[in-house]
Amino acid sequence: MSCVDVNEAKKYYADQYDKLVWIDQEKIRQQKGYDFFKRAIDIVGSFSGLIITLPITLWVTYKIRQEEPGCPVIFKQTRVGRNGKLFTMYKFRSMCIDAENKLDELLTKNEVDGAMFKMKNDPRVTKIGKFIRKTSLDELPQLLNVLKGNMSLVGPRPPLEREVREYTPHDKQRLMVKPGCSGLWQISGRNDVGFDEMVDFDIEYIKNRSINNDLKIIWKTAKIMIKPNGAY
Repeated sequence: MSCVDVNEAKKYYADQYDKLVWIDQEKIRQQKGYDFFKRAIDIVGSFSGLIITLPITLWVTYKIRQEEPGCPVIFKQTRVGRNGKLFTMYKFRSMCIDAENKLDELLTKNEVDGAMFKMKNDPRVTKIGKFIRKTSLDELPQLLNVLKGNMSLVGPRPPLEREVREYTPHDKQRLMVKPGCSGLWQISGRNDVGFDEMVDFDIEYIKNRSINNDLKIIWKTAKIMIKPNGAY
């Protein structure tokens, strides 16, 4: 490559870098009032949600045990939270018991671009798993994470460690806030949205965080649980 080509390449990547959206970290740290009220909503919302959805939780538990007797109902997985802090996330188990061991052989069939794995007809998903993933009922145990304080009702999706290792500095901005049970990505097409678009949605959310926006997302999430919009 000639000097001219090298200079043109540097200019191209510099231009692309300038087009990226960068979040004002100091502004995020100064949102003390918002953080206080958001945490209050998280506590009240997650506690109320756990009580209201108890009949559904018992039914899902029964169906999982019925399909695979003796296997765990709750799936625990290490996720990356705010500022890179690791935590254990809870979900209803929607896959076969050895799903993690089978992941490597399926990575080449990933149907989502970027640092994320999704497969529409994932052979590891159980019969009841297909239903609870479609309706997002598999995520109900995450209300425990919200109550504990390592997640919020609204925020970016909590990524896996292997996904974060592939992040660019731009992508890592989504780790500036607590991850959430739902967010702009979930109410905007979910699995029909690629990784780069998901990051854009997360950055848009972080830059415009407000109690009003959070309540709108919670309301739209409730509607989507009744009428799914692309989850699998």
